[in-house]
Amino acid sequence: MQLHLWVTYVIACCAIAISPGAGVVLSMSHGLSYGVRKTTATIAGLEMGLTFILLVAGAGVGSLLLASVWAFFAVKLCGAAYLIYVGLSQWRSKGTAPGAPAQVQPAGSWRKRCATGLVTNATNPKGIVFMVAVLPQFIAADRPLVPQLAVMAATMCIIDMLVMHAYAYAASAMRHVLRSERALRMQNRFFGTLLMTVGTALFFVRRARPL
Repeated sequence: MQLHLWVTYVIACCAIAISPGAGVVLSMSHGLSYGVRKTTATIAGLEMGLTFILLVAGAGVGSLLLASVWAFFAVKLCGAAYLIYVGLSQWRSKGTAPGAPAQVQPAGSWRKRCATGLVTNATNPKGIVFMVAVLPQFIAADRPLVPQLAVMAATMCIIDMLVMHAYAYAASAMRHVLRSERALRMQNRFFGTLLMTVGTALFFVRRARPL
């Protein structure tokens, strides 16, 4: 990938990462609930899902999903339902676990947090639509595809990982303010509602129209 093209791609990646979405909400939610260190597992899962979408779109499978009504609907339904499920689970979560400090919630296993991040991004139809629309502009047809996708995937994941950690850190900083069980319960309901709202919004995502 040529330098000027890569710089433009970096700018696009920053815009994608900073823009609000399911990944941002999940990072902030886990950062506030579990702290930055434990949210790293969630973010690792988000980057795996992001890499999956990028490779799918880069390999042309994303175009097939956009062309097939049923395939796109299936991905959209799974992604929306999963986010609503995660949001509902958080909304119903209690402020503390028995014997746990008021400002700390049980985070579950590393694998569970990682899987939550992975499924959240991998089943996000908005990500597929965006990737299919953006990636072709940065792929040179006269150059090998695999090295280009590798550079693009590494660049996007590094940027997104830094941004998600920043969101998680900002949310985690509020844990010192939200110490009471009532505050934690309100926090769970707030982020749970956000996740369910994002999930519901995915039902209205439409396929990109063919050019």
